[in-house]
Amino acid sequence: MPEGVLNKRTIESLIKAGAFDGLGHPRRGLMMVFEQIIDAAVIRRRERDQGVMSLFGDIGSDAGSSFNERVEIPDTEFEKAHRLKSEKEMLGLYISDHPLLGVEAALRRKVDCSVAEASEREDGAILTLGGVITGLARKFTKKGDQMAVFTLEDLDSSLEVTVFPRMLQEQGHRLTDDAIVTVKGRLDRKDETRVGFMAQDIAVLEGLDTGSSAPLRLRLPANMLNELKIHQLKRILRDHPGESQVYVQLGAGKTLRLADDYCVDLDRAVGELRVAFGHDAVML
Repeated sequence: MPEGVLNKRTIESLIKAGAFDGLGHPRRGLMMVFEQIIDAAVIRRRERDQGVMSLFGDIGSDAGSSFNERVEIPDTEFEKAHRLKSEKEMLGLYISDHPLLGVEAALRRKVDCSVAEASEREDGAILTLGGVITGLARKFTKKGDQMAVFTLEDLDSSLEVTVFPRMLQEQGHRLTDDAIVTVKGRLDRKDETRVGFMAQDIAVLEGLDTGSSAPLRLRLPANMLNELKIHQLKRILRDHPGESQVYVQLGAGKTLRLADDYCVDLDRAVGELRVAFGHDAVML
C-alpha cells in the first residue's frame, strides 16, 4: 500500500464517520491510538521495502508468548451527542443513531405538532415546533444586522427556520448545530412546495426527561365513563401537559395506557382530577 494512502487526516475522518465500526473497536479508542498505529505501519513498510527483517517477525509464531507488535486499542467510547455530531460533520447526516431517539416522547409533549404536520397548517399559523438544529448559518441583512437560518429536524421531516436580528441577539449565543430546541413562530408558505418558519421564541432543551417521571394511575370503571366524562378527562389532561404517563384502570383487570399526547403534570392536574372524578379515583 502506498504511503500516501495512510493519510492521518483521512483516517481520522473515516473513524468519525463510523467506517471502522464493523471491526468492533470503539471510535474514541481508535482516535486515541490511530496515529500510533499508522506510524508503526509506515515504519514496517519502509523496513520491508529496504529488506530489513524484524527480529521477532517470524519466530515463535506458534508460541503462546510470541512477540506482538499490535497497538492495544482502549475500550472507551464517545458519548452519543459527540459521536453523532462527528457523523454529521463528516457525512452531512446522522448514521448510527439520532439525537432525538429516546427523548422523542418528552419533546412531543412540549410542541403543538410535528414538523411534517406543520407543513399542512395554514399560512401564518402560530405554532410551537421541536427538533434538532442542523445547518446553522449566520447572515447579514441589508442594514448590516446579523440574522440566522437553520434547519429544524425531527425524526420524520424538516423545515427552514429564520431567526431575525432581535431574536438572534437574545438567543444567538445558545444556538448551535445538534442542539435540541423548541421554536415558537409563524408558518410562512413561500409557495406551494416550500414552507418556512419565522422564529418568535426559541428554547434550548437540556436534560430532556426520557420517561422517568412517576406515572398517574386513575381508577375509572368503564360503566362510569360516559361521553361527557371522557371529554372532561381529555380536557383536564390537555390543560396540564407534563412528563407523567397516564394509566386508566377500567375494572375487570383491564388497564388502558393513554397515548403520550396525554402525559400530564402531576402537581397541577391531581387536584382538578379529584374534584371531577372523586378522591379515590386518583392513585399516586
